[in-house]
Order: sequence, then C-alpha cells, then structure tokens
Amino acid sequence: MLENEKLIGLYKTMQTIRKVERKIEEEYKYDEMKTPIHLSIGQEAIAAGVCLHLRKDDYIFGTHRSHAQYIAKGGDLKKMIAEMYLRKTGCSLGRGGSMHLIDPEVGILGSTAIVGGNIPLGTGTALASKLQNNDKVTVIFFGDGAVDEGTFHESLNFALLKKLPVIYICENNHWAINSHQSQRHSGESIYRWADGYGIPSYQIDGNDVLKVSEYAENAVSRCRNGEGPTFIECITYRWKGHIGTVNDVGIGFRPQSEYDYWISKDPIKWYADYLKATGVLNDKMDESIDEEIDQLIDDAFTFAKNSPKPLPEELMDFVFAD
Repeated sequence: MLENEKLIGLYKTMQTIRKVERKIEEEYKYDEMKTPIHLSIGQEAIAAGVCLHLRKDDYIFGTHRSHAQYIAKGGDLKKMIAEMYLRKTGCSLGRGGSMHLIDPEVGILGSTAIVGGNIPLGTGTALASKLQNNDKVTVIFFGDGAVDEGTFHESLNFALLKKLPVIYICENNHWAINSHQSQRHSGESIYRWADGYGIPSYQIDGNDVLKVSEYAENAVSRCRNGEGPTFIECITYRWKGHIGTVNDVGIGFRPQSEYDYWISKDPIKWYADYLKATGVLNDKMDESIDEEIDQLIDDAFTFAKNSPKPLPEELMDFVFAD
C-alpha cells in the first residue's frame, strides 16, 4: 500500500498533466505553436502510475503523444512548453516540437512520431543495461496501433530471449487515428500477443491509477531482479481526437455514446473521490494543489513566450557533425 505522500504525488502528477494539456488546448487556437499536437487528456493515470516507480536514471521512450510521460518522469516543464512554441530554450532546441520531447537528465531519451519506432530503441537501451550489468529499467509507451508493426514482435521476442530489463506499456485507447481496434484486430486482448512469446503479460484498467501503480511496481521489481521483460496493456480512452484540439465525435468517427461512457470514467475524478473518501485529500488541500500547479503552468508559458526563436542563419546547426 502506498503511503499518503505518494498517493498525493500521483494526484499532483495527474492534475499537472491534465492542466498542462488543457492550457495547450486553450492556447493552440492562437497559432503561435507551430507544431502538431497530440493530447492525452483522459489517459493521465498510466504515465503517473508507471513513472512513480522509476528512478531518475531509468529510461523511458514515448510516441507522438508523450506530454504525459514527459511530465510524469520529471521533465523540465518550461523546456517542454518552449518546445511547443519552437523556441531556442525548448527541450529539443525548438527543432522537434510536440512529438519529439527529450530530457536525458531525467532519463527521457526521446519520443518519436514513427508508429512503433520507439519499441526497438527502448529494447536497445535495455540490452545496454544488461551488458553493462546495471539495474536501470527501460519503459516503452506505445498505443494499440503500434502492435501492428513488425518491430513490436521482433523486439518482444528479442527481449525475452535476452531477459532484458524492459517494460512494454500499451496504452490501448481503442483508436489508431480514426480506425477502431475492432477493424484491425480479430480479438480485444493485445496482451495475449505478448503472452504468446512467454512474457508475463496483463490487461488492466488504465484509468485506475492505483492498479497501474501496482502492476508497474511489480514489473520494475522483476526488471531490477534480472527476471526479464513485462507487458502491460492499459485499457483507456483519449478524450480528444487523434490530432489537434477537436474531439471528432458525431461526425462519422467516434459515437457519442462511446465518448460519454468514457467521460464518465474520468481517471482524475475517480481518484480524487477515492482520496477524499479515505481522508487523504480534502477540499482545502485540493485547492492548494490547483493553485500550485496553475502557477507552474503560468510560469512555463510565460518563459516559453518570452524565449527567443531560432534564427534563419542557425538552420543548419546540429544537422551535421563538425
């Protein structure tokens, strides 16, 4: 059972992710963020629950939808928002945008917009940890669409063969762009694909941050003890559309009834109610947490907007080695 400090920490992380993305959503319409964005509103419990059990020197790899993982792992928020605005102070120096977030100081080795492209990369760092005989853990986050890629299967087979310290987190939100899982897979249990390779594999409620935390903690322990990889399929739902700020409901894509059902399963509201029912959180504490997070976000956006843009003569910097 987690102590109260960690329970509150999970709540702060989830609220920070939600509030940051709501602020991005609010500001995006002004067209100052010259980058595509992919929001993970509704999926906050997964990144929070997993990253709670990682050390600063553990590694994570994300996808095109990685704001949540960056925040949960402790990435510099000011640098992240500056990257949204493509400023020189951004975490990728204004050259990567929303889909290419990185902060090596806290183990965020990058995210990639190539579907499934991060899976072999993370498997590679896990191999490096194994060869170096350290106990660093690698976690790879990806969506249900990535499991259709060959690199997914090749990586899982190799990870089990070498007993690598890697955790595969499938954030199954049912939709790959506008293609529902039922149109792509004959079954609804992605975790069984990993189980077929012999990897300990589980399907859990990805909106229950305590459940995510429990399974992640066990997976991290297995890695540190040299027991090899774990696969966790987290069932969740993104509230917004695949890209941008629209929700693509009622226009031939996602049905309203499905959307309404998942809105009712808001992972943050459920967790807040749980914390208040158990006496860990009260309204005064909740208000204080909101104020603290809002100030962090205001500071990050002010920093980003006041940061310098890359200059035309710097276009070729970092493209070729000297």
